[in-house]
Amino acid sequence: MNEVEIGAKIKNAQINNALGVFIITFGIIVIFAMVYTETFVQQMTDLVAGMVLVIIGGGMIWKSRRTIKKFKKTNEK
Repeated sequence: MNEVEIGAKIKNAQINNALGVFIITFGIIVIFAMVYTETFVQQMTDLVAGMVLVIIGGGMIWKSRRTIKKFKKTNEK
């Protein structure tokens, strides 16, 4: 891979990292909104939706940080 491709992959990973932080934040807000629901079904819906968002956001952050670490090592050599 040349320098341009590596730079593009690092930039893409940084964007995914920021998007993952946003999705995790939104998931936490949905989980917190569970307190304000009236029925058990609404609470479980908010809990499941919030956890799905947190897991997706966490996966995006984990993968992007792994990619950044990998390509920064390659870029330094």
